[in-house]
Amino acid sequence: MNENQPKYQPDTEAIRIQTERTWQMEHSTPMFLTSSFCYDNVEEMRATFADETDFNIYSRFSNPNVDEFVQKVCALEQAEAGYATASGMSAIFASFMALMKAGDHLLSARAIFGSTHTVVTKFLPKWGISYDYFDVTRPETVEALIKPNTKMIFVETPTNPGLDVIDMQFLADIANKHNIILNVDNCFATPVLQKPILAGAHLVTHSATKWMDGQGRVLGGAVVGKKELIKEIYAFCRSTGPSMSPFNAWVLSKSLETLHVRMERHCANALALAKALEKNTQLNWVRYPFLESHPQYAIAIKQMTGGGGIVCFELKGGLEQGKRFLDALKMLTLTANLGDSRSIASHPASTTHAKLTEDERINVGITPGFIRISVGLENIKDILEDIEQALEASKA
Repeated sequence: MNENQPKYQPDTEAIRIQTERTWQMEHSTPMFLTSSFCYDNVEEMRATFADETDFNIYSRFSNPNVDEFVQKVCALEQAEAGYATASGMSAIFASFMALMKAGDHLLSARAIFGSTHTVVTKFLPKWGISYDYFDVTRPETVEALIKPNTKMIFVETPTNPGLDVIDMQFLADIANKHNIILNVDNCFATPVLQKPILAGAHLVTHSATKWMDGQGRVLGGAVVGKKELIKEIYAFCRSTGPSMSPFNAWVLSKSLETLHVRMERHCANALALAKALEKNTQLNWVRYPFLESHPQYAIAIKQMTGGGGIVCFELKGGLEQGKRFLDALKMLTLTANLGDSRSIASHPASTTHAKLTEDERINVGITPGFIRISVGLENIKDILEDIEQALEASKA
């Protein structure tokens, strides 16, 4: 866990934070592929197991590569402490289970990732944790849904996949008023584009698998925030074991060194694509946070420095045109991921959000003709040409 305040700007910290050099004087952090760690004597070992030192014990608890990654995420998010997990979903699950108990109530945005929806609706009730959903596009309804036993507010902004945006400061004020934890999934924006903690969030969760890795290589998750909350999450994860592997942490730590420059290109490409597609007559609408046509454009430009790398649109031909469109793509990849250097197209209704009912999907804007584009780092001309030729080929 990171207790040190950044000495430099966050983007510099993402490059310069490094595990202490070994006697080999390496410039790049080595991989610590070890399950356990040694001690010079029995007293040192006793003190470490008694939490009287910060030495490593076992890689399920902590590991130098994982610690380095966590320190970088904390610096980027300007968080007091953090913990890294094996995947984004294990980070979200840990943030729920470590801080809520039977009898507590979760107030969650309705527009959330499909697997998060499954955890909230299927598993939390099994452990006696109730929930209610609120509409991100109607923030004025949030406070009325708070109950005496509400423990946490959970939200994605921008949401996956509809790109709805909510004012985090507004939610933080409500959370603080009622002594509730505000937990923000910052996966889509990344700490490059927004810092929920500076807006008042108490916890921030990430799927590091996405933009943080940036090349579709490894899985990882992170949760950062208030030190006292992370302490509880660490205790939960130390015993239950959703630990990040040292190898994945090593990859992700190196990836963070280029996150800022990659996000600049992702955002530039995505905005150019969104503006071009707004003129396409085969689409009912195009959604991107930094388009003036976005319903929450004013909020987006207030709390984000860029619109992110996701563009969504709805095909007029619905599901059948959606199938033809995806099959007609020549360069864009069809895969269950986003945040890659390579552009990806997906159909959320039949993939990431397939376990939602049709009504649930419609309630969060996922129509049969809904397409999500994860805009990569290729030349924007090639991205646009591939999408436009596929749109033309998919005409009825």
